[in-house]
Amino acid sequence: MNIIETNIPEVKLIEPRVFHDDRGFFLETHQENRYRELGIEKTFLQDNVSRSTQGVLRGMHYQLQKPQAKLVFVTKGSVLDVAVDIRKGSPTFGQHVAVALNDQNHHQLYIPEGFAHGFCVLSETADFVYKCSDFYDPPSEQGIRFNDPDLNIAWPDLPKVMIDKDLAYPCLKDQVQLPEYVA
Repeated sequence: MNIIETNIPEVKLIEPRVFHDDRGFFLETHQENRYRELGIEKTFLQDNVSRSTQGVLRGMHYQLQKPQAKLVFVTKGSVLDVAVDIRKGSPTFGQHVAVALNDQNHHQLYIPEGFAHGFCVLSETADFVYKCSDFYDPPSEQGIRFNDPDLNIAWPDLPKVMIDKDLAYPCLKDQVQLPEYVA
């Protein structure tokens, strides 16, 4: 398993070992001791899977009162996955990491607490897995506008399929409360 550094040191792109043979492939999606050796020391309490069609954009979400670190990956299809640093006082505040996750590269993205997260489906459909360090808490869910001009995220040129809630989120500069950066 390899860690590929991103432009935000706390966000890690993980390249798991994949074993191929005539039957197909095998890989471990999570083994706590190996991840701890890589510096990812979170205990994951909840797993989620979503299936979405091409152009669906989910995000940009975060939980303020019950923040979640996430380990995410795709089991079918392809997405552009994005994490935005929204921690007030962070040296990388407002910066983002955008990576392709798909069922060919098997990459995973580790996103710590204090980041907004979202993805856009590039393939006909995609199955997306989230391992979360805390439980989903609807009252603490927040979001930032996916097309915030200050973030300059290069989303794919696809018609976007989104829910009204995600379209109504304010830009980062207009957020009333944000998580604090802890060095």
